[in-house]
Amino acid sequence: MYLRLARRFLTETDKRLLMKAAWTLGVRGLWSVHQHKRRLKRGEFFPPFLYMSVINSCNLRCQGCWVDVGAKQSRIEVDAANQTIAEAKAMGNSFFGILGGEPFMHKDLMKIFEANRDVYFQVFTNGHFITDEVAAQLREYGNVTPLISVEGTEFISDTRRGRLDVLNHTMEGLKAALRNKLLVGVCTSVCKSNIDDLVNEAWVDRLIEMGVMYCWYHIYRPVGPEPNPQLALSSDEQRRVRQFVVDTRATKPIIVIDAYHDDAGNALCPAATGFTHHIGPWGDIEPCPVIQLATESIHDKKPLKETFNESGFLKDFREITAQNTRGCVIMERPDLLVELAEKHSARDTTARGEVIAELQNVTPRRSQFQPGDEIPERSLVYRWAKKYAFNDFGSYSRHFDTANYRDPDQAMASQEAGNQQ
Repeated sequence: MYLRLARRFLTETDKRLLMKAAWTLGVRGLWSVHQHKRRLKRGEFFPPFLYMSVINSCNLRCQGCWVDVGAKQSRIEVDAANQTIAEAKAMGNSFFGILGGEPFMHKDLMKIFEANRDVYFQVFTNGHFITDEVAAQLREYGNVTPLISVEGTEFISDTRRGRLDVLNHTMEGLKAALRNKLLVGVCTSVCKSNIDDLVNEAWVDRLIEMGVMYCWYHIYRPVGPEPNPQLALSSDEQRRVRQFVVDTRATKPIIVIDAYHDDAGNALCPAATGFTHHIGPWGDIEPCPVIQLATESIHDKKPLKETFNESGFLKDFREITAQNTRGCVIMERPDLLVELAEKHSARDTTARGEVIAELQNVTPRRSQFQPGDEIPERSLVYRWAKKYAFNDFGSYSRHFDTANYRDPDQAMASQEAGNQQ
């Protein structure tokens, strides 16, 4: 399987782009994690990977979206983006996730990529704005991998994404990226309406046949102004996705990413471990994209190094979350986020200004943390990589206390019983 994967990389992508990714994302990415570990030992903090939502606007209206895509457009301008990237590079970072809204609606996005050819960008996109011209430009820069979201069949995609003919436009963008031999990924927010269509071997085989080099399965999180909780996966369905990811990694010549488990199958949250934090389209520094609360901004007159190292809000978020669950705090313990916001007078970083009310209305439910049902990695390569580069960095061993853990299934049952009374 590994030889087939290596052969695919060597024959199906631009070799210059492949070498760039191997050096910038691979070697330098591992070095950034190593520096992160050294900082932690010194009692310092700066996340080795940053995600930036460069714009709030989007051409789609997806179910469960937490971004104010219909609000007045706000974007991180080129100078601010370049300054943020430069300060992160000075700390050893070499990889950045670019989100939106739809990132390619940012009129100067290409200027950001062009100005920072010494680092690597992963762009979360619906693919609708990737033409052959755009893909050719990305190939020239050599430092961008588009991660194109596919949310189901034609009918399901239209329903999930709030527009007609969504899948066809997405596939056109995907094909344009592949024609230009970019390193391309496909991601899916797995929910009840698409799990049967996309969490299966036939779909992965189709991606491999097309030339897609990696896929990423996210778990749908019922958040935002219209959370659509009926789409959320059950505990059994989440285990099904995890087992599928583990099996596919060991049997298919395609990279499969997940962000919620270590090598032994223990659940974790990248934001709680400090592996990554997020910068919103207004410049606010948030724990992660779906937690829209902040006390600091990239626009503050303060070096980013000091901001991350001294933020009481982010530090408390990491510690409080790690004390209470290894899973997703917004799904399992939204009450903790409300308390944290009150403690630090954290501001709502949305245009709608209703985040606290939304958190108070969240019904706690099971996330990736399912004690006793851990599914360890089968692949020795993934096991090694996660053991070194993607683990909890001791966060849970320092903080997690089973006495604090509140089973979300029991909490949901209690809440439903109370509602019936």
